[in-house]
Amino acid sequence: MRNQDPGKMRKSINLYHIHPSVTFPRSWAKFRLVEETFTIDEVSEVLNGLQAVVHSEVESELINTAYTNVLLLRQLFAQAEKWYLKLQTDISELENRELLEQVAEFEKAEITSSNKKPILDITKPKLAPLNEGGTAELLNKEILRLQEENEKLKSRLKTIEIQATSALDEKSKLEKALQDLQLDQGNQKDFIKAQDLSNLENTVAALKSEFQKTLNDKTENQKSLEENLATAKHDLLRVQEQLHMAEKVRRPCLRDLSVNVQLTDAHSREEYM
Repeated sequence: MRNQDPGKMRKSINLYHIHPSVTFPRSWAKFRLVEETFTIDEVSEVLNGLQAVVHSEVESELINTAYTNVLLLRQLFAQAEKWYLKLQTDISELENRELLEQVAEFEKAEITSSNKKPILDITKPKLAPLNEGGTAELLNKEILRLQEENEKLKSRLKTIEIQATSALDEKSKLEKALQDLQLDQGNQKDFIKAQDLSNLENTVAALKSEFQKTLNDKTENQKSLEENLATAKHDLLRVQEQLHMAEKVRRPCLRDLSVNVQLTDAHSREEYM
């Protein structure tokens, strides 16, 4: 709120001392700077607002600068990696005041030259080209050697692939030949088994025939023996019958003989007396 105290201070704000890269809305500047007399609170408010704008712009510029440096370093590292270079960093150089002052002077010169009109005959300094001798020459030779070695390895790999393909084809042929051989052996084994089975059947048939013949012979022999046994039994019965008849005839004769002997003995005793 505006204070009407006669002790108002008259201020003149000069905005030309702000860094050119820092910008803020012109409408805001016109709106806040239309009057000539400001109170302390109003001046503080203007400065605080300006400080916030400057802080935001400076922070944004610093962030963009950091990101730009990161991208630049990334490009340098990518190029170094492409050329097989080894980069080394010296942290102590980051605190070298002399180098920092040189960078500040270079920045001032760039800002001054950018504010001036461009002149056609101004020649900007350029980086000197790399010498073909020394490290670069050795590096190129090493790259050529590695490229030649890479080509040799590619040729060798192609030869090995051809040999591997031939080996696989040969392996396939051998496997097929082995399968055919196993199939032939299986057929031959089947033929041999069939032949052995036929021989075995013939042998069994011969043994069966011989056994049948032997059985028939034994049967005939058994019949003959049975007939002979029956004949022997008949003969035995006949002989027994004859013996029985002879026994019947022999008994009367023995009695007569016994009587005659007794008579003879008696007659002999009589004569003796």
